[in-house]
Amino acid sequence: MDESERERLLKRINRQSSTIGAKTPDTITVNGEELDLQEFLIETRRVEGIPDDAKELVLDTKRALKAERMELVEQLETEEMSYKQGQEIADTIVGIDRALNALDSLRGQRYGKRSHSVNVNDYKQWMDFLESVSG
Repeated sequence: MDESERERLLKRINRQSSTIGAKTPDTITVNGEELDLQEFLIETRRVEGIPDDAKELVLDTKRALKAERMELVEQLETEEMSYKQGQEIADTIVGIDRALNALDSLRGQRYGKRSHSVNVNDYKQWMDFLESVSG
C-alpha cells in the first residue's frame, strides 16, 4: 500500500461519522477472539440500561475494545501491508467504533425499571458476551 492509500484509510477511521452508513464487518477480533459484531449490536439494543452488577464489566469491555482499536490503528499507521489488508484493518476499526458507540449509548437503569429491564436469559447471554470481549 502506498502512502496516499494509507492516508485515505486513516482519514476514514478518524472521521467522526465513520460508522454512519458504513458497512461494518460481521465479526471483529478482540483480544485474539473473534466476536459476532452484529449479534453484539442487537444484544446491546435490547438492554434498556446497565444493570448495577454489569457496570464494571461494561467498563472493562470498553477498555478492551479501545486497546484493540489503538493497536490496530498503530498497525495501519506503521506496518507494511497490502491495501486489501489495510482495508480489512480499517473495517475492523470501524466495527470496534460501532461497538463502542453501542456501549456508550447505554445508560444506568432507573430504579423503577430495574426489575423489568431484561429477560434473564437475554441478560445472561449479554453478560457472557461482555465477559468474552473484555478478556
